[in-house]
Amino acid sequence: MGRVANKLSVNFTKKNDLEPGLYGDGNGLYLQVSKSSTKAWVFRFMIAGVARKMGLGDYDRVSLAEARKKATAAHLMVVDGIDPIADRDARKAAQAAERAEATSFGECALGYIEAHQAGWKNSKHAAQWKMTLLGVDPKGKPAKNDYCKLIRNLPVGAINDAHVMKVLQPIWLEKTETASRVRGRIEKVLDRAKALKLRSGENPARWVGHLDQLLPSKSQVAPVENYPALPYREMPEFMAELRHREGVGARALEYTILTAARTSETIDGTRAEVDKHAKLWTVPKERMKGKRGARKSDHVVPLTRQALAILQALPREAEHLFAGAAGEPLSNAAMAAVIDRMNEDRAKAGLPKWVDPQQGGREIVPHGFRSTFKDWCSDMTRYPNEMSEVALSHAVDDKVERAYRRGNMLEKRRRMMQDWANYCSSAPVPVAATVLPIRSA
Repeated sequence: MGRVANKLSVNFTKKNDLEPGLYGDGNGLYLQVSKSSTKAWVFRFMIAGVARKMGLGDYDRVSLAEARKKATAAHLMVVDGIDPIADRDARKAAQAAERAEATSFGECALGYIEAHQAGWKNSKHAAQWKMTLLGVDPKGKPAKNDYCKLIRNLPVGAINDAHVMKVLQPIWLEKTETASRVRGRIEKVLDRAKALKLRSGENPARWVGHLDQLLPSKSQVAPVENYPALPYREMPEFMAELRHREGVGARALEYTILTAARTSETIDGTRAEVDKHAKLWTVPKERMKGKRGARKSDHVVPLTRQALAILQALPREAEHLFAGAAGEPLSNAAMAAVIDRMNEDRAKAGLPKWVDPQQGGREIVPHGFRSTFKDWCSDMTRYPNEMSEVALSHAVDDKVERAYRRGNMLEKRRRMMQDWANYCSSAPVPVAATVLPIRSA
């Protein structure tokens, strides 16, 4: 006599008071009831002398009739000597391989950006990721340097060591910092692909224990260099030329110089951060540079007459102090572009470019003006070193920082910044001239 099948009824399986355990239907199909009263279908079988149990789906999602069909198909495989669990796993792996082959690195990179950009500080991070990985600039046009062109259309599951090295080797020695960032971004995209089951195995873009054996470290090929800075004696002439240039980028650069701020602090600055009555600009600690997890505080900047005049002349419709198109923050390359155009115009006029003579004549960059300010404070004034360090938002002793943020010490910082602004606005001084130090604090 054959085995009895179809022993369960629909009404029986619907009961909510079934005791925990297995209820057989025949042909190896069982309704499994857990201690928490949840139900699921399972298929029990023997293969190569080993008892196995295969899940066929939750009771709420798979009907009795569907469960019987699945059990019958699995039973026939067992009769043919095929393990239905192994067969199902193999089919899933094949499907995953097909998805991986159909998903390119570029698609996965875009998915990573879309999934994480909400947690990034501003839209510029997303723009940088798209430029380096997708070859698209902030305006949606092809980027000047398309670093990942070789791998963008490859299946993300097929990218290997050779592919990553082809991307990194051409730029590792000449653009080490950029190459390092590209490597890190590729690594994150491939980690995402692995989490999505689109690839398996080790990450070919990982550094420790892998690429660090194939490429020299950043410190070996690109030792830390100071930003090219303008000698402070040339500041009056530079500022006079800068003030004759139009555009929000020029005003942002002028403001950055007068406040000794970082580029990011200026371009992300908002009107809500400025107290014109108290003549203070407070950069919130969330926007301040610093190691993740390190203690940070708001950076309070006394605003000089010249800095306030710049803000007063700006359009007031946008939230940001220096807004670009559609009210978005100014591009972080806008101020550097102003200097580039100034040097281009000087070259056409037969004038020397604005360069750092101590760095082999490298053209100056916006961040270098912080060094210019520091050199001016050290050489031309008697203000305490700690005061200029606080002005640059460098790390100082907690007590010192608190003191310089309030009361009389804040007013001394205000005098220092006004002296700096006045110096920048003064008549150009011949290099050989003797300049008397400014009064002490």
